[in-house]
Amino acid sequence: MRPTWADINLAAIAHNVRLLVEHVRPAKLCAVVKADAYGHGIIPVARTAVEAGAHLLAVALVDEGRRIREAGIEAPVLLLSEPRPSEFTEVVEHRLIPTVYQGEGLAAAAAAAAAAGLRLPVHLKVDTGMARIGARPDELMMLADAITERDTLELAGVWTHCAVADEPTNPFTSYQIKQFNHLLSRLRAADHYGFCRHIANSAVAITHPNGHFDMVRCGITIYGIPPSPALADRLPLQPAMTIRSEVAMVKTIAAGTPVSYGHHYTAPSDTQLATIPIGYADGWPRQLGLRGGEVLIGGHRRLIAGAVTMDQLMVDCGLEHPVSPGDEVILLGRQDNEEITAGEIAQLLGTVAYEIVCRLGHRIPLRYF
Repeated sequence: MRPTWADINLAAIAHNVRLLVEHVRPAKLCAVVKADAYGHGIIPVARTAVEAGAHLLAVALVDEGRRIREAGIEAPVLLLSEPRPSEFTEVVEHRLIPTVYQGEGLAAAAAAAAAAGLRLPVHLKVDTGMARIGARPDELMMLADAITERDTLELAGVWTHCAVADEPTNPFTSYQIKQFNHLLSRLRAADHYGFCRHIANSAVAITHPNGHFDMVRCGITIYGIPPSPALADRLPLQPAMTIRSEVAMVKTIAAGTPVSYGHHYTAPSDTQLATIPIGYADGWPRQLGLRGGEVLIGGHRRLIAGAVTMDQLMVDCGLEHPVSPGDEVILLGRQDNEEITAGEIAQLLGTVAYEIVCRLGHRIPLRYF
């Protein structure tokens, strides 16, 4: 068996969920488990989050919601994007709570509910500055009226999403909260009330208590990763993922020896070169070895030598500390007193920590403890 895998610490996820439940109280906590729980495994994480106190789960796709139901998890599941009209029958079948923001989707939701002989709760999303999905603010009242006029639909929630909340000094988040409050007041004036109000993602949960409203949708923090470097150390989160491998081969190379595709790296001195069986086919970024990326071997940081290849990467281990085949390698996580975080890797690559854990390929098995 290939000695490369990810350990997922479910106790850490439970800790983070309990921490967030207390932090956002009296608002409810919605645990976001889309994208296979940000690479951590949707079913074990969903089950752990609910057991630790999450009130709802959130996914992006109907298929993700179906998997949760097929696993026997009965917690409410919110779909964060409006399904295609043809998917609403499955939405009803699996008791999912759809987000709607277009007339066509709203009509499909009503038809599927009528066919099943039930009243379907829906959440209405408004775009307050993300320019992605959601109704325009000037459409909100019309859509809310269209929902409440139908006997088969219930306006169970109204929500929006913040674009720059991971930048704590950016005033746009306060503007979005203010705009959302204005829209809510208009809905109340039109006798729309009693629905769940939510705007907060993990970053808003940390930086804007006035944005908690009735529910907070936390994703990245559940996995023990701060939303951005600027928000590190705000909460005592515990990272849940460790990516492990082992040294497959060691050879001594002379100073001046070029390494890997493109010969972007040349050994500056005689050194031990270790080959590790993980590559970009596993989601480990090809560019990481060209941007100063490191791994941990024997409690020491070791530089990735040159481009990461499809199935393997090479590491310059120097000559001071001997390295042998079979030695443990940590690509993400802690070894002795050293730690490599998703945030550190993301900064090297000019991206966000979310991408580092979400991009893991299916060739890396997940092991739970």
